[in-house]
Amino acid sequence: MKVLILAGGLGSRLSEETVLKPKPMVEIGGYPILWHIMKIYSSYGFDDFVILTGYKSHYIKDYFVNYYQRYSDITVDMVNNTVTVHKTRHEPWKVTMLYTGQNAMTGARIKKATPYINNEPFLLTYGDGVSDININDLIASHQKSGKLITMTAVQPMGRFGALTINDRDDITAFAEKPQGDGAWINGGFFVCQPEVMNYIDEGDGVVFEKKPLETLAAQGQLHAYKHTGFWQPMDTMKDKNMLTALWEQNKAPWKVWKD
Repeated sequence: MKVLILAGGLGSRLSEETVLKPKPMVEIGGYPILWHIMKIYSSYGFDDFVILTGYKSHYIKDYFVNYYQRYSDITVDMVNNTVTVHKTRHEPWKVTMLYTGQNAMTGARIKKATPYINNEPFLLTYGDGVSDININDLIASHQKSGKLITMTAVQPMGRFGALTINDRDDITAFAEKPQGDGAWINGGFFVCQPEVMNYIDEGDGVVFEKKPLETLAAQGQLHAYKHTGFWQPMDTMKDKNMLTALWEQNKAPWKVWKD
């Protein structure tokens, strides 16, 4: 199955970084978060990627075109005009970078990938979130459901500390970062049948999370895979710094691959 990754948004809440680069190229521990996401899929044997680009798409293209040299040890001999590669690092990836428009919404970007999925089931996720999700279990859940699409459902941690206050205004309990309000939310990491493309209208203004998913849900074709493990989007600098700290401390739960 091909893996489609939405990587074309502006990432305005990370403007300190995204004024220079697209959000999926913001680095965690020296590697773009897009790389981390691809490593998750690759660890389960899914190595054929279609990156749906938009904002500053050239940045993503340059990264993969120069990937070989970026992570290799080389000697540049300026006298003899030669380049010697000593140690190489490569991935077993096939990466198609599809420019889907500067201002296209999520549904429009996905729709434009129709010719690339070959009328076959495909995987889909956002280019700004990592997880320790088991991709094989996700696919098995989807296949068992018989639905057109499976969405990974997650319960994020609360953003703020929670207080329990009695009728005398005494704080009787405090939780630094409690689980949220119990609601399950869209965590990305979808499995889609090719028919899902038929639910997405033409036009750059189509939002995947609006009419397409709402219609699929109303028709009983949207299955939930409940993931209770680690899941974290990178929406703010605080998120980026937290993810970077986990990576640098060798405590990154999403690192399910071996070096």
